[in-house]
Amino acid sequence: MLHDRVLVDPEIDRAERQSSAGLVIPATASGPKRLTWARVVAQGEHVRQVAVGDRVLYDPEDRAEVDLGGTDYVLLRERDVHAVAEVSGEAGTTGLYL
Repeated sequence: MLHDRVLVDPEIDRAERQSSAGLVIPATASGPKRLTWARVVAQGEHVRQVAVGDRVLYDPEDRAEVDLGGTDYVLLRERDVHAVAEVSGEAGTTGLYL
């Protein structure tokens, strides 16, 4: 990986979602633009805020897809990452920083 690039493995989006009130939202329903979570698998030498193994939030419309060994990955710039979730070592909880 070069410069400030981050290679991520996107999480598989479920066909249906469930709202906090318990309503099932079908995959065909169009709504507001949603950000997507992914796991970082590689990073460039100038990446400062993201580490391999972190879970990151990004916009699925601003991406470049690449196929490596039969697996689809997404190539992002570090500035295109909206948030990073890290697992803290103490209680196994997730901390989210924007």
